[in-house]
Amino acid sequence: MTKYILTEHSRKVFTVTDLTRAVRAALEGSFTGIWVEGEVTGYKWHTSGHMYFSLKDASAQLACVMFRNENAGLGFELEDGMSVLCRGRVSVYPPRGQYQLTVERIEPKGVGALQIKFQQLKEKLAKEGLFAAERKRPIPYLPHCVGLVTSIDGAALRDILNILERRFAETCVLVYPVPVQGPAAAPAIAAAIDDFNLLKCADVLILARGGGSIEDLWAFNEEAVARAIFRSEVPVISAVGHETDTTIADFVADLRAPTPSAAAELVMPLKEELLLKLLDLRRGLGRGLLGIVQIPSQRLDELKKNLGKSIEGRLAIEQSRWRALTGKLDALGPLSTLRRGFSVTLRVPDGKVITDAGSLKKGDLVKTRLSKGQFTSKVQDIA
Repeated sequence: MTKYILTEHSRKVFTVTDLTRAVRAALEGSFTGIWVEGEVTGYKWHTSGHMYFSLKDASAQLACVMFRNENAGLGFELEDGMSVLCRGRVSVYPPRGQYQLTVERIEPKGVGALQIKFQQLKEKLAKEGLFAAERKRPIPYLPHCVGLVTSIDGAALRDILNILERRFAETCVLVYPVPVQGPAAAPAIAAAIDDFNLLKCADVLILARGGGSIEDLWAFNEEAVARAIFRSEVPVISAVGHETDTTIADFVADLRAPTPSAAAELVMPLKEELLLKLLDLRRGLGRGLLGIVQIPSQRLDELKKNLGKSIEGRLAIEQSRWRALTGKLDALGPLSTLRRGFSVTLRVPDGKVITDAGSLKKGDLVKTRLSKGQFTSKVQDIA
C-alpha cells in the first residue's frame, strides 16, 4: 500500500482574502439575473437610501441589499412578513465573508405592487381622518356654477355637458382641462382643485374620467390629489371610472358618483321638475285659500278672528318659497350671466350668436350685448 505524505511545498494554502476572492469570482459569475422567493425579515431602511433585509423560508435565510438607485421606483413600502419575489445577482461582501443577494427588482407575491401601495395609502389616510363622514360637506342644491376637472378630450366631458344641457340648459360650467393619466396627472389635478378654491368661482367641483385599469386610474390614487380634495372648501364629487372602480379620491370626496354621467345627474335637478314643484305650490296655495273660504257656516264665527292671520301667514310662507325658487332660476338665466361680467356677441345683420371666431371674416360687423347696453364694432383682426 502506497502512502503519500504532504509537505509544506505540496499544499495549496489560501489566505482569507484569496479564498474570499475565489469564492466571490465563482459565485458572482454563476448567479446573475436570478429570481428568489421568500419572506421579508429584518427590514431596515438606511439614511443613505439603501434597503437591507433578509429573505427566509422554512430552512434557510439569505441576506439582501437593494441600493438607493434601484429602490427609488419600488412603488410600495417593504414590510416584515411580506412574501416577495426578488430578482438580482449573488454577490460576496468581503469584510464579513458573507454572500448576499443584490436586489434589482421586487414583486409582491400574489398581489400587485400598485394594489399594495393603494392599501397602504388608504390605511394611512384613514388613520388621519381624511375619510371621516363627519367632515364631508353637503352638495349644494341647484348650484349657480359647476367646476369640472377632467381631460378636454375625454368622453367624460362630453357626457357631463350633454346631461347638464338636457337637465338644466342655463347651468354655468367652468372646465379646467387636466391630464387624467400619466406622471403629470396627479399634480395637475391637485393644482386645479386649489385654483378653484383660490378663485371661488364654483359652488361644487366634479373630478371625472372614464374607466380603465388600475394603472390608468392611478392619478386619482395619489396622495397629492387626496390632500387637495381634503383641504378644498368647495364640495367635491368624485366621478372616476365605472361603478366597480374604487379610488382614494372616492373615499376623500364629499360624494362619490359611480360614473361621470351619474355625477351630472346628482349635481343638477331637472328644470321641468322644478317648474312642476312651483306649479304645485301655486295650486296648493289656491286650494288652501279656497278651503278656508268654503268652511261650513257653523264654523265661520269661530274662525273669523283668526282668518286674517291664517291667510297672511300662509301667503307669506308660500310667497317666500316662490321667491326663493324663482330667484334661483333667475340667477341661472342669461341676464344674470351678463350681470356677472360676461357678454354676448351677435353677427350683423342676421343676429346669429358668435361662438367661434372662425365664423367671422375681416370687415364683418358684430354687435356686443352687455349687462347694460350694447355696442357695434367692425372686425379688424381674427386670432
